[in-house]
Amino acid sequence: MDTVPGPGTRVLVAGAGMTGQAVCRALAGLGVSADLTDDNAAALADSPGARVLGTAEAVARISEYDLVVTSPGLAPTAPVPAAAAAAGTAIWGDVELAWRLDAAGHYGPPRRWLVVTGTNGKTTTVSMLHDMLTAAGRTSLLCGNIGRPVIDVLSTPSELLAIELSSFQLHWAPSLRPEAGAVLNIAEDHLDWHGSMDAYAAAKAVALHGRVAIAGIDDGGARELLAAAEAPVTVGFTLGAPGPGQLGVRDGVLVDRAFGDGELALARAADITVAGPVGVLDALAAAALARAVGVGPAAIAAALASFRVGRHRAEPVATVDGVRYVDDSKATNPHAAEASLLAYPRSIWVAGGLLKGASVDELVCRVADRLGGAVLIGRDRAEVAKALSRHAPDVPVIHVVAGEDAVVHGTSEADVTHVVDGARETLGAQVMAAVVAAARRLAKPGDTVLLAPAGASFDQFAGYADRGDAFAAAVHDLSR
Repeated sequence: MDTVPGPGTRVLVAGAGMTGQAVCRALAGLGVSADLTDDNAAALADSPGARVLGTAEAVARISEYDLVVTSPGLAPTAPVPAAAAAAGTAIWGDVELAWRLDAAGHYGPPRRWLVVTGTNGKTTTVSMLHDMLTAAGRTSLLCGNIGRPVIDVLSTPSELLAIELSSFQLHWAPSLRPEAGAVLNIAEDHLDWHGSMDAYAAAKAVALHGRVAIAGIDDGGARELLAAAEAPVTVGFTLGAPGPGQLGVRDGVLVDRAFGDGELALARAADITVAGPVGVLDALAAAALARAVGVGPAAIAAALASFRVGRHRAEPVATVDGVRYVDDSKATNPHAAEASLLAYPRSIWVAGGLLKGASVDELVCRVADRLGGAVLIGRDRAEVAKALSRHAPDVPVIHVVAGEDAVVHGTSEADVTHVVDGARETLGAQVMAAVVAAARRLAKPGDTVLLAPAGASFDQFAGYADRGDAFAAAVHDLSR
C-alpha cells in the first residue's frame, strides 16, 4: 500500500494497548473505521467504537484488509503479522503511519523529525535534546517510546519532534526519513524478537536513513552502521578529541567540528548532571541532533546544566548503615547493566529477569573485580548465576525465587536461597523485600547495592518502573 489510508480503506489494527488506541483515533479522523484485534479480551472490552476480533478470527479474515497497522511489540513471527505477510497485505507500525500522514501534510506543515535510538541511553538523550530545543525557543514535542505515541501528538502544532524509537518501532517503519537520526550504540538485546544481531542492527539503522546520520563512533556496532549510511551528512561523536565531521571532548569541553566552520565549544563536561562517560556520550548525541537543526551553544550548555535524569535511571534511593542503594531498573540489558556497574567501585549486584536471548558472560568478565556479591531474581537468573560461576567464582550469590526450586551457585556462607510465595499482585513487593534483606547481608559500609538487572521485568513485575518502585519501597522500609 503506497498511499495513506482514507475512506474505504480496510484496516486492521493489531494490539489494543495505548498505541493501538492512538492509531484507531487517528484513523477515525481520516474517515477510516478500523477493526481491532488483541489476545487480551479485557483490552478489547475497553475499545468502544471499533469492531473487535480475536486473534484467530483476525488471522482467518486477513485477506479482507488492505492494511494491517501493528503494535510495535508484535514480532514478524506473531500470528497476525505473519498471516498478513503470507497474504501479501501491507504491514505498517504506528510510526510508519504517523510518518506518512505527517509527510502528506494531514496535520499541517510537516514536522522535522529528530530520532534517537540505540541499545542504551535513548531516554536520557532524547530528553536532553528536547531540553536543548526548548532552551533555544524552538517548539518541540517529546514522544515515541517515551510518553505519548508519535501519532498521538501530531495534532499539536510544533516545528520539531524529539522522538525515542525502539528497534521494534523502526522495524515496522521502513520508509522513515528523519531530518536527523542518531544511533547511540549497538549491543545484544531483543534477539528473541529480531532473531539475529544483524536483523536487530538493521532495524536500528533505519534511523540513519534521513538527511543527517549521527552515531557513536566509540561503539563498534554504531560505527559500522554510520560507515554504511547513505545520508548526505554523516556525523560521529566520541569521548576523545573530534576529527572533522565529529563532536567530541577537548580539555574537558564538548566541542563541535561537524556543523559550521572550525571548532565550536558547546558546554563543559563537568556541568553534565548525568554521572560518568555515559552521561557525556548522551550529551554529545543530543548536542549533535540539536546542532543539526541550528541550535546554538548557549542553549545546549544551559539545557545540560539544568538537566535531571529520569526515574529508575541510576536513581539514588537512600543510604542505610553506610551502604548506598541505587535504582537502575531501566538497565534492561547487559550493555546497560555494565555501564551502571562500572560507575561504582564495589557493588552488590541485583540482577535477573528476562534476558531476551542476550549473554551476560562479557558483562560479568568486565565487572567481576567490582562485585561484592550478587542477588539474583527472575526467570533467567540461572543464566546470570552460570556466568558468575565461570568468571567470578568467588563472588557470593543469593537467589531469591518465587515458590520454586533453585540451583544455587557460589562458595560463601552467604550463598543461600530465599523462597517467596504470594499472590501475583503482591509477589513483586515480596521479592524485593527479600532482595534488599539479602543484599544487606552481603554489603559492607561504602558499598552500593545496585539494581541493574540486565533483563526485562515482565516475568515478575508490570514493567521496569514497577520493579524499581518495589526496590525503592523495600529500601525505605529497611531505613525505617
